[in-house]
Amino acid sequence: MTHNICFLFHDGMEELEAIAPLDLLRRANLKVTTYSLGSQITVTSRNGVLIQADELFEEPLPIDGFYALIIPGGPGVKNLRNDDRVSALIRSFANAGKWIAAICAAPLLLHDQGLLEGKRYTAHASTADTLSRIDPAASVVIDGNIITSRGAGTSIDFGLTIVATLTGSGAADSIAKAAEYPYWTP
Repeated sequence: MTHNICFLFHDGMEELEAIAPLDLLRRANLKVTTYSLGSQITVTSRNGVLIQADELFEEPLPIDGFYALIIPGGPGVKNLRNDDRVSALIRSFANAGKWIAAICAAPLLLHDQGLLEGKRYTAHASTADTLSRIDPAASVVIDGNIITSRGAGTSIDFGLTIVATLTGSGAADSIAKAAEYPYWTP
C-alpha cells in the first residue's frame, strides 16, 4: 500500500505539532497531503503564524488512497469536536483499520468517537478531565492502529514514531541522526 498520508490543518493548531511531524514525514519521502479545515487554504495557528495547506478539505474526502490520518492539537481542537466532517473522517479511517495519529488535545477527537476505549494513550495534561487514563510518562504511545503524543515538546518524537511505524526504524534513525536529534529512541 502506498504510504499516502492525510494531514489535517486547522485554525488554532499548535505550530510545532504540525510542522515538525510534517517535516520528518517528508524527509522520509512519504507522500503527505495537508488539508485546511477552514474556508481558506491558509490557517492561522495558535500563535498567529499563517500556514498554508496543500488543499482545502472538501467532502467527501475519499480515504481509499490514504494509509494514515494525522491531527495536530492546540486550542483549535475545541472547534473540531463539533465538526461533523472531522468526526466522519476519523470514523472512516478507524473503520478501515488505517493508522490514526493525534497529538496534544487532538486525542479528544478520538475519544469522542470511542476509539480510546480499552487503549493505552497519552495526551496533553489539559485534557485530563476528559481523558482520565493519560499515560503521563510516555512521550508517544502506540496501541493498535492509534498513535498519540503529549504536545509541542514531544512533536519530534511523535513524527519520528510515525515514520518508524510506517517505514521501519531505519528511516527514523537516519533522519534523527541527520537532524542532530540525539533523544530519539525507537
